[in-house]
Amino acid sequence: MSEPEKHFKVLVVEDDGAISRVLQLELEHEGYEVESARDGLEGLEKALKEPDLVILDLMLPRMDGLEVCRRIRAKSRVPIIMLTAKDRVPDRVSGLDLGADDYLTKPFATEELLARVRARLRERAPQSNVIRFRDVVMDRDRHEVTRNDRPITLTAKEYALLEYLLLHRNKVHTRDELFNGVWGSDFLGDSNLIDVYIRYLRGKIDEGFDEKMITTVRGVGYTIRD
Repeated sequence: MSEPEKHFKVLVVEDDGAISRVLQLELEHEGYEVESARDGLEGLEKALKEPDLVILDLMLPRMDGLEVCRRIRAKSRVPIIMLTAKDRVPDRVSGLDLGADDYLTKPFATEELLARVRARLRERAPQSNVIRFRDVVMDRDRHEVTRNDRPITLTAKEYALLEYLLLHRNKVHTRDELFNGVWGSDFLGDSNLIDVYIRYLRGKIDEGFDEKMITTVRGVGYTIRD
């Protein structure tokens, strides 16, 4: 189980009781506080009380998800992840145009939803300006990394990948989790790109040091462990 930086509150607006219950259990297992709503009007009312993130189904009784999204956006910048059983491009575009931050088409993998939730909430988390881990210091104001006081020059994506691993230490991340967390769901690429960037990052962060920063867990993914 990953540990959110704070006790975030997630609102799930979903009229299917089975799906809503599964999402609640999975999110609570991740450490989030979860509230649920079973129709659009109830979801809108609860969303305007400022949770940290809203998971919003498109097809809802009393008020559909697009209208709920539009009304939320008129008053709030809370992140919205839209769930839809419709896989047509116009439906997805409508949600994004109305202010949804992300979308998933049903059926979806729970792990992917959780990764997208983490990515959106990470943007809202109060962040310290400096991350320290062993002899590594990441200064996020200056966008600089040093190891044992030696500057390490990283590309933007290498930096983002290292930052993600440092912020989520002790959890083994699959390639898909790292891909969604660093590149985001809007990027059309291959998650095998993670292996390439891990190799690049290791070549820079570990050069000249006996102790290696990033651990490979065979068949699963990568982690940085305390």
